[in-house]
Amino acid sequence: MDKLKVMSVFGTRPEAIKMAPVVQALENNVKIQSIVCTTAQHRQMLDQVLELFKITPNYDLNIMKNNQDLWTLTSDILLNMKNIFEKAKPDIILVHGDTTTASATALSAFYAKIPIGHVEAGLRTFNKFYPFPEEINRVIVDAVSSLYFAPTKNSVQNLVKSGIKNEDNIILTGNTVIDALLYTVNNHETNLDQLNLNPNLKTILITSHRRENLGKPLEEICKAIIELVKQNKNIQIIYPVHLNPNVRQTVFSILKNKERIILTDPLEYAPFATLMKKADIILTDSGGIQEEAPSLGKPVLVLRDETERPEALEYGTVKLVGTNKEKIIDTINHLLNSKEEYNKMATAINPYGDGLASQRIVDAILKHFNK
Repeated sequence: MDKLKVMSVFGTRPEAIKMAPVVQALENNVKIQSIVCTTAQHRQMLDQVLELFKITPNYDLNIMKNNQDLWTLTSDILLNMKNIFEKAKPDIILVHGDTTTASATALSAFYAKIPIGHVEAGLRTFNKFYPFPEEINRVIVDAVSSLYFAPTKNSVQNLVKSGIKNEDNIILTGNTVIDALLYTVNNHETNLDQLNLNPNLKTILITSHRRENLGKPLEEICKAIIELVKQNKNIQIIYPVHLNPNVRQTVFSILKNKERIILTDPLEYAPFATLMKKADIILTDSGGIQEEAPSLGKPVLVLRDETERPEALEYGTVKLVGTNKEKIIDTINHLLNSKEEYNKMATAINPYGDGLASQRIVDAILKHFNK
């Protein structure tokens, strides 16, 4: 029996983290020939994840350019993937989430009439400019997909509302990021001595790099951090700063050389997962961290005004604080000073998965192709 050719395509670190356990599950199935293609939309941070999960791409477009814009990125992926499809002849393409890699690859596969499976399908804010361009990216991918691997019941409902005709092709899987996180903390917990964290202080981990937070919003976030450290002598801030020069310029100009504020380059996934496990509170504008951190019992404050992950709000694992300086300060102070409020968030049930999402995706693909 010919093996089913399943091609997984991703290009950024968050995509790679969430697709890595899917690739592992595909490679472990005797009925499947797993093909991996990376666009390397973000080169440096992507390679760290590939090494951690021992994934060697069959195809690497290596398209990253300095200060690349969305027009160049989209056209490069669209055209290059055409050539890859012609060489590899996959039976189905898997893309993840809401990146430009996902939308451009899906569109290219649609032109080639190759079925598409969307991992983490159905997320929505229903505001086409927030987050930008991610909201429209995921709408495009869902519009051309054949299989929809939805992480939550809300995502399933969003897909149904979107007019997906064959609801049997919508599969509730949980989120693969939980698979990746549990694999990593169980197998690759790492030493963080290089960060010089004080074990006697509470640790607040922050990440912020979204386009909509660049400029004034990020300045407000940084000023809130300064004030929090002044008001609370028992905390330290650790901020792995994204490589985007627009992020680094703002962050370093405000937070560099400040007491109890540690700025570091982006961490590889294993040490970052370890850092999340050790942190007391997490402040982020990342979508993935909203899903991961609750599995480790960490309250998450989201530096955005809207989230496409409403389940986290419903279950109480995250709070929206936006980029308003006073709201950030007040919310963190409340968590620091109220054990009851802290425990309420830390012990809330994570709605995003049980670590078995990847296997459910593989099973659904085989069922779809009658394998």
